[in-house]
Amino acid sequence: MLSTVFSFVFGNDKIDKGSEVNMPEDRLNKVSCNNYHCEVEVFLGIVSGKWVSLILWELGHRDILRFNELQKAIPGVTQKMLTQQLRFLEKNGIVIRTVYPEVPPVVEYTMTEMGKKIIPVFEMMDLWGKEYVEKRAE
Repeated sequence: MLSTVFSFVFGNDKIDKGSEVNMPEDRLNKVSCNNYHCEVEVFLGIVSGKWVSLILWELGHRDILRFNELQKAIPGVTQKMLTQQLRFLEKNGIVIRTVYPEVPPVVEYTMTEMGKKIIPVFEMMDLWGKEYVEKRAE
């Protein structure tokens, strides 16, 4: 069933295995290599950050958020960590950062079209989590 969800959400486009892949700028960039066994690893490489799923959940359900609104919505995240995770998501084409030239500067975040395709996967994970918790409580 999960493969059906991925096909529905992400389409049936296959990654061109013969395309040229550049080495990552920094060796810590998990998403820029082609050494994956399957495409699910690419997805997990993007959403596996400690705060990434919560950031995407908030953006997916509230559309546009300012930095401080995101920080308030995610208890426990530090300013440094939130900044790092947002930069990672922006670099990988999942989030758009818009800066308005005002004093003080206004910075808003929203999801790209590719980022929005992740939301149904998170919604299914949310349903699974709720069902799991209910079953474990019995």
